[in-house]
Amino acid sequence: MDNFDFLVLHTEALLFCSPMPIKIDEIQNCLAELTETALTTTQIQLLVEALINKYLTGEFAFQLVQTGGGYQFLTKPTYQPTIQLLLKQKSKKRLSQAALETLAIIAYKQPITKAQVEQIRGVNCDYAIQKLLEKELILMQGKAETIGRPVLYGTTEKFMDYFGINNLKELPLPKDLADEKNNEIGETQQEEV
Repeated sequence: MDNFDFLVLHTEALLFCSPMPIKIDEIQNCLAELTETALTTTQIQLLVEALINKYLTGEFAFQLVQTGGGYQFLTKPTYQPTIQLLLKQKSKKRLSQAALETLAIIAYKQPITKAQVEQIRGVNCDYAIQKLLEKELILMQGKAETIGRPVLYGTTEKFMDYFGINNLKELPLPKDLADEKNNEIGETQQEEV
């Protein structure tokens, strides 16, 4: 086994054991400590690309995907119906509508205080914020420089992984969400002639 194959196997082991997306620099640090040799970002990227290509074949039900700012093994889209059966059984763990609304406000306006979120939503957000903190989709990013120094909230890397994005710039723009037909409430009434 040559050195490249050795490093590919160790990279594969790191990616396989990580419950969250693992970043290139994390792989780089682990392999550097293992081999006692400094590896370049380009070398690590080549190792990851070798694994991506390996798992593209049809003999595997999963693939290596770039998500959440790193890389992670995920099942292939072909197996989505099977995975949905499992997710259906675990549906009790889904986010409520209130939590989703709160999370959307935090994602687009971060860093933001709870009072600002409540002002936008028009209701108390204590429970939704607590659940989002428990699920590690948001975190406390510090305190505002205003009276009372309220806590500022922002999204986490787990949020990006949960929604399959690599950075916040991939969030849809509000103008993209402004499809009037899909956002209307109630039935459209035609004017009488």
